Amino acid sequence: MALDVEAIRREFPIFERKIHGKRLVFLDSAASSQKPRAVIAAMTRVYTHSYANVHRGLYALAEEATEAYEGARVKLARFINAPDPAEVIYVRNATEGLNLVAYSWGIEHIHAGDRIVITEMEHHANLVPWQQLALRQGAELAYVPVTNDGRLDLAALPPLLADGRTKLVACSVMSNVLGTLPPVTQVAELAHAAGALVVMDAAQAAPHQPVDVQALGPDFLAISGHKLCGPGMGILWGRGELLDAMPPFLYGGDMIRTVKRYQSKWNDLPHKFEAGTPPIAEAVGLGAAVDFLGAIGMEAIHAHEQELLAYALPRLAEVPGIHILGPGLGERGGVVSFWLEAAHPHDIAALLDEDGICIRAGHHCAQPLHERFGIPASARASFYLYNDKEDVDALVAGLHRVVKILGR
Repeated sequence: MALDVEAIRREFPIFERKIHGKRLVFLDSAASSQKPRAVIAAMTRVYTHSYANVHRGLYALAEEATEAYEGARVKLARFINAPDPAEVIYVRNATEGLNLVAYSWGIEHIHAGDRIVITEMEHHANLVPWQQLALRQGAELAYVPVTNDGRLDLAALPPLLADGRTKLVACSVMSNVLGTLPPVTQVAELAHAAGALVVMDAAQAAPHQPVDVQALGPDFLAISGHKLCGPGMGILWGRGELLDAMPPFLYGGDMIRTVKRYQSKWNDLPHKFEAGTPPIAEAVGLGAAVDFLGAIGMEAIHAHEQELLAYALPRLAEVPGIHILGPGLGERGGVVSFWLEAAHPHDIAALLDEDGICIRAGHHCAQPLHERFGIPASARASFYLYNDKEDVDALVAGLHRVVKILGR
């Protein structure tokens, strides 16, 4: 069913304001999404009615806070179809989750002469941790290339797996620059057949389409809540047997079972990886966010964005001197990065802002990918459930204005 975008927008207070006297056209959800009233209300309720530290107090407020905090974990496990909520680890964001794997699993299992394989389309959060792990351990870092039309060159992966030296393959479920939806299930199958583990960065994909860890086949998967209508926190999912065998990433309170003068024993999952006072209200807010998205339907959100893309790609192609990055319809999510012959991306973003249009300009935390295409930066418009064709029309009109002002 088609989304009622006007009704959805009414659930987001920010759309009540104007930017430079113009209607807000927010096309930067790939960076961070806006927040619905349900999330704001859930977090406010924690702070005004039931805030206390979790797992420790025996009084009513602490029990209420713990129930809400752990209840959100159950919701998030259901959201990604995790078999056990204890496999869902609360982290600050997907970046921290990926670093947790690199430090806790990687240092124990990656050694000199081993290989780590990532793709050319990775966000820095799924690149730098593996780069630094390879440097620290004396391992090799290898890349699966991206084709000129923004697809993953899957044929390049089997040769990197053939000699048995590859211990880990890391890939994004959706590129934050190209919008590409690579065949991650095939990547996982090939990697597992060669004895390698698979880490998936789903920060960009999870807000826009169903993410099922059992169907996709990763060993670890990371999500950022701030991109899916939630607050600034995220989750790391991992297979229980792997998490059980891994040492903690951080040390302190709550992640311990017993502490003696010279040794300690760690808590059970998931608490072993959640040291100190956690983001209690944020966890509850993230649970409210997946409730909100679930009520709308992730399949419906994905279909809506595909409809917007089908409208936007030919409309954007009308702009003189535009170059759109990434594959065509059906192989990408709702992200469109581009560059104009007439203007630098920063100038594009500044002029569009005058019309109340918010886009991203820069390398989008993907410098090697921009180098691959021979450009220093790009402009990026990203769509979400609160965008419609009127927003696309505003973007296209704004770009025509940019060309008129800055074109030669």
